[in-house]
Amino acid sequence: MATTADISRGMILKLDGSLYSVVEFGENKTARAAAKVWAKLKGVDNSRTIEKTWNSGENIFPVRVEKKTYQFLYKDESGYNFMDNETFEQITLAENMIDAPQFLKEGAEVFVFVNTETEQPIGAELPEKIALQITYCEPGLRGDTATRALKAATLETGANVQVPLFVNEGEMIRINTKTGEYVERVKE
Repeated sequence: MATTADISRGMILKLDGSLYSVVEFGENKTARAAAKVWAKLKGVDNSRTIEKTWNSGENIFPVRVEKKTYQFLYKDESGYNFMDNETFEQITLAENMIDAPQFLKEGAEVFVFVNTETEQPIGAELPEKIALQITYCEPGLRGDTATRALKAATLETGANVQVPLFVNEGEMIRINTKTGEYVERVKE
């Protein structure tokens, strides 16, 4: 058991039988009343986003979560299939449990969050930056590096991203999986 003083970003809490991840939190102090702690919570086992307020020092119920490395194998009608790199055990996750499924490539390593109480997977997260190959984009123009103009490009996973004009088809680029934005070209 913990109190509101222990809240941190990314913590998983159990509220009303559902699991929520803390996205943002803060404290409201007033001159006469007791301080209040608020948090913006995103559902882990559902797609709800809520805000919750507690009195300062109130008990909260954090859930212990383990972060394990899994390898993405393939996608079929039942969902996305992953393999534990240590035990070779396979699990299947629904698309809404993965933070950026459009960037998943076969063989890629992802982090799967497992509830230690029930041993059930509660979500998957890709590394912050991944390298993918461009399968289609309009040809780049030489000398177009000064402006911040962007063009559409299709990646090997089928995802579409905006890239600078100087990037060409067939090149490897690094993508930020949190924002879906181009970061840099990958040198061979």
